[in-house]
Amino acid sequence: MLQPVQLFKILSDETRLAIVMLLRECGELCVCDLCAVTAQSQPKISRHMAILREAELVFDRREGKWIHYRLSPHMPAWVAETIATSWHCLREDVRHWLAKSACTAC
Repeated sequence: MLQPVQLFKILSDETRLAIVMLLRECGELCVCDLCAVTAQSQPKISRHMAILREAELVFDRREGKWIHYRLSPHMPAWVAETIATSWHCLREDVRHWLAKSACTAC
């Protein structure tokens, strides 16, 4: 089970925090969308996604050659609340990132 210290270590990385906030805003995104918004390479995003999957914060589904990610509906309530509170503080930034990028998934 995910402990608070683990969650805060995971979210202390700016890229992982951005990914979680983007998924909170958009619902579901593929790796290519996450790369476009964060300006990170596909291998780097995939490595961060593996950490988020291992912590059971996200789950994925395959559609052809694309993998789409969304926040897990099975995360503990305190984790979902922490993410929601963080999103409320960062939502204007998240929307700015999306507007600035080529992502049209949201």
